[in-house]
Amino acid sequence: MKSAKTPRLAWAITGSGHYLKECLELLESYEDVDLFLSRAAAEVLSMYGCDVRRLRERMTCFRDTTASAGPVGLFYKGHYDRLVIAPATSNSVAKMVWGISDSLVTNIYAQAGKCRIPSIVFACDTAPAMETEAPGGQVMVYPRRIDLENVERLRHFEYTRVVERFEDLVTALQESPAPGPSASVVAG
Repeated sequence: MKSAKTPRLAWAITGSGHYLKECLELLESYEDVDLFLSRAAAEVLSMYGCDVRRLRERMTCFRDTTASAGPVGLFYKGHYDRLVIAPATSNSVAKMVWGISDSLVTNIYAQAGKCRIPSIVFACDTAPAMETEAPGGQVMVYPRRIDLENVERLRHFEYTRVVERFEDLVTALQESPAPGPSASVVAG
């Protein structure tokens, strides 16, 4: 596998509807991007009326269908200059915090860190009370203390930037990738 001439953006989606449509619009504004879908993301996309086939026509799309997560090899070869996980469920955040790499998304997050590739994580559960979109419309959710604590833990990981708002995700993507442990910042 050869290194990409121009490193691409790796974008992972987990099983959340939190700003999902906005994340997809932002994702599709990039030309050099590959999409990584968790099993739950593939289900949630259809629940929100998103056509996965259309996405696959537009970009390379990796789905969580194998135990070995073969696409992680692309991170070793310099194919990507950063990873975006947006939106990121509390389940995926917890797995990332505790080093569990048992899905495509958590595996590529771990490998990106091992390869010193910066990650931007748009965490869903970041406040004690939040309004978010569900398939039937807007709903209030009340993240558990453990969910909020895990987001806080993730903020301190090397090569990881946690963003809380969609606007912060847009800003983080506009900035050039900044490798190094100091890439971890607190978004307000």
